[in-house]
Amino acid sequence: MGKHAGPTRLRQKGTKSDTKNETKSVIRARPLPVKSTVRLRRPMEARHWHKPAFSAAVAVAVPDLTLLALDRMDLVLYTSAGAMCALYGHSKPYAARARTVAWVVLSMIASLAVGLVSSAFIGNTMLLVLIASALAAVHKMMCDATRIGPPGNLIITFISASAFFVPQRPGLIPFHLLLAVAGGAVAWLVCMAPALVRPEGPQRIATARALEAAAGLLRAAPEAAGPRHATAAAVNAAWQTLFLVPARSAAKYDARARLERLLIQAESALAEPAAGTRAADAARFDAWAQDLRRGRPLPEVALDAGQTAELAGIAADQAAMAGADQEALARTGAGSGRDGGAAGLRRPSPAQLRRPSPDHLRHLRGFRPVLEQLRPGSPLLPIGVRVMIGCTLAGWASMAIGSEHPYWAVVTAASVFQANTTLSWQRAVQRALGNLLGLLLFTALLPVIHTGHLAMVLLVLLFQIGAEAWIPRNYWLGSVCVTPMALLLTSFGNAMPAGVLVRDRWVDTVVGAVIGLICCVLVTNRRATDRIEAAVARVVAAREAAAAVLDADLPDDHAAGHEVGHEMGWARDRLAAALVELREAVEVASGEWWQRALPAERVALTERDGHRTLARLVRRLTAPTLAA
Repeated sequence: MGKHAGPTRLRQKGTKSDTKNETKSVIRARPLPVKSTVRLRRPMEARHWHKPAFSAAVAVAVPDLTLLALDRMDLVLYTSAGAMCALYGHSKPYAARARTVAWVVLSMIASLAVGLVSSAFIGNTMLLVLIASALAAVHKMMCDATRIGPPGNLIITFISASAFFVPQRPGLIPFHLLLAVAGGAVAWLVCMAPALVRPEGPQRIATARALEAAAGLLRAAPEAAGPRHATAAAVNAAWQTLFLVPARSAAKYDARARLERLLIQAESALAEPAAGTRAADAARFDAWAQDLRRGRPLPEVALDAGQTAELAGIAADQAAMAGADQEALARTGAGSGRDGGAAGLRRPSPAQLRRPSPDHLRHLRGFRPVLEQLRPGSPLLPIGVRVMIGCTLAGWASMAIGSEHPYWAVVTAASVFQANTTLSWQRAVQRALGNLLGLLLFTALLPVIHTGHLAMVLLVLLFQIGAEAWIPRNYWLGSVCVTPMALLLTSFGNAMPAGVLVRDRWVDTVVGAVIGLICCVLVTNRRATDRIEAAVARVVAAREAAAAVLDADLPDDHAAGHEVGHEMGWARDRLAAALVELREAVEVASGEWWQRALPAERVALTERDGHRTLARLVRRLTAPTLAA
C-alpha cells in the first residue's frame, strides 16, 4: 500500500462488516512532521519552473514599464491583477490553455470588481475583512474543484484581498477594471506565444513524464507499490492531456497518434513484463522521453495486435455512430490487422485516435463536474469553512493589534489551508520561515529600492522569477522572494515607512499562520475518510466491470473483436482513474491529525486486486487473440 501501510487499530482479520464498523468507531491522532517541512526537494522535481516564471515576468514587465513611462505607478495593482494570470495553465495543451487562462482572467477581474466595489461603498473594515474572507473561501473551493494547479487560489486571493483595502472612488472602478483586462490580455498572449515555436510542447512533456514514470517502475522491485501508483497517475494524467488535443488536420492527427502509441507503450509497464526485458524497456522509455523533451522527431512505434485492435474498435464505433457504411469503415483501416492500423494513422481522420470513455469525457469539460464536487456532503465544504473562519478571525485579530494591512493576515491564513491538517501545518511553518527571511532580504535591499521606481520594477521581475524557481524546491524558499515582491507592489501605490511595512508584514504573517493553523486543528475534515469509502467502492465497481469484460468469450468475427478491444480500453481507463483517485483520497485522509482510523487493510486489498486486474487488461490488450 505504500508509505501509508503503517499499523492501524483495525483488526487484521474479521468480517467486512466488522472492519467497517471498527473503522467508523476508532479515532486516532496523527503526529505532525517537522524535518520534511523544511527539506528541499530534488532539482529534477523542479525543472519546469522557468515556464510560468518567465511568462509571468514578461506579462508583468509589459504593463509595469508602460506605467513607468507614463509615471502612473500607482496603477500597478490593477495591471498586475491581469498579468499574474500568466502563471496558470502551463501544463495544458494550447487549445485547452487558451480556455483555462481566459477563465482565470475573467475570475480575477470578477474578484477584483468585488473588492473595488466593496472598498468604494463599505466603510466598515470588519465587514470588508468578512467579505474578503468569504471570497477567499470561494477561490479555494473552486480551484480545488477544477484542479487548476499551481499557484491555485493564492494569487487571485492576494490581488482581490488587496483591492478591498485600497481607497477607491466609484467613478474610477471601470477604468481600473479595464486596466486589469489589458493586463489579462497580455498574460493570455504570453501564455499562448510558445505555441508558435513548439505547438506540441505540453502533450510531449506529459507523455515524457509517463514514460519516465514507467521506466522507474520497471527498475523498481516488482512488489513496490509507490512506483506503480506513480506510473498509473502519470499515464492517466497524460491521457487526460492528449484527450484535450484536437486533431483537425493531418499533421496534428499524425502527431497525436504517435504520442498515443508512445503512451500505450508506457502503459504496458503496468502489465508486469518479464524480468529479462525490464531493463531494456526502461532504457528505451528513457530515451524516448529525452527525445520528446528535446523536441526531436517522434519515433516510429509499432503496436501489438491487441493495441491495434483497440484502435480499430474505436474506428468501428465512431463509424457506426456516424452512420458510415462498410466502405468508409474500410478506409479507416478497421479490420485490416496491424498493417491496416498503421496505414490508417496517416489519414487526416480522428477515427483511430483513442477516445475517452464516457466517464472521462464527462469530467473533461463543463460546469457540471465542478458543481458536483461542491454538492452538499462534499469534502471540499469543510475546507471552505476552514478558510472562511480562519481568514475572518485572522483579519479581525490583525485589526485589533493595530496593523494597517489586515488583508495580509487574510492572505496568509488562506495560504495555510491545504487539503489536510498535516499539509496546513507544513505550509504555516514554511510561510512564517520564508516571510521572516524575505523581510530580512527586503530590509537589506532598501538602499537599492530607494533609488527609484525603475529599480523597484526590476526587483519585482527578479523576485517573480526567483519565486517560481524556488517554490518547487520548497514553499518556504519561494516565500523568501514572494515577501519582498508583495511589499514592493504595495509600495507603488501607497508609500509607507519601511519599518511600518516590515512590522505589519511580520505581525500579520504570524497572526494569519497561527489562527489559520488553529482553525485547521479545530475544524477537521471528518469527511476525508468517507471519501476513501466512496473511492474504494468506485475501484471495486470498475474492477468488477473490467473482470466481466475479461471473462467474456472472445467473438470470432473481426468487428465484434474490435468492439471487445474498445470496451477493454474503456474498462482500463475507468479502473486506472479509480485507482488514482483512491490513492489521492488516502493521501488526504492520512494527513488529518484527528480522524477515524483509515481502513488500511481494505485499501491495500482493493489496490492490490485493482492493479492485478489492470495488469490483466493491459496484457490482454497486447495479446494477438483480439485481432485474430
